Amino acid sequence: MSEATTVAREQLLDDLKAVVADSEDLLKATAGAAGERATAARARVEESLRAARTRIEALDDEILDRIQEAAKGTDTYVHEHPWGAVGIAAAAGLLVGVLIARR
Repeated sequence: MSEATTVAREQLLDDLKAVVADSEDLLKATAGAAGERATAARARVEESLRAARTRIEALDDEILDRIQEAAKGTDTYVHEHPWGAVGIAAAAGLLVGVLIARR
């Protein structure tokens, strides 16, 4: 998965968490509202929040698993190809140095 996809997924996760928190605040603020429609609406929102929390937790777990897999893969590669890893690190350092020097 590309870094841009990972960043976008993390941003989406943060946005979902914010929506859940705002919805919970809204439910608390309208807790005193009476009426059959208000009660039904609150029940639907609460169920949606429970489902969203479950999906967010699953997504958190999936992201953590992928990060751990990537770290293990990197560790394995470095142990199997130490000079290749040194070359990649040197090239990345050179690239970062050139980019910083241009500013």
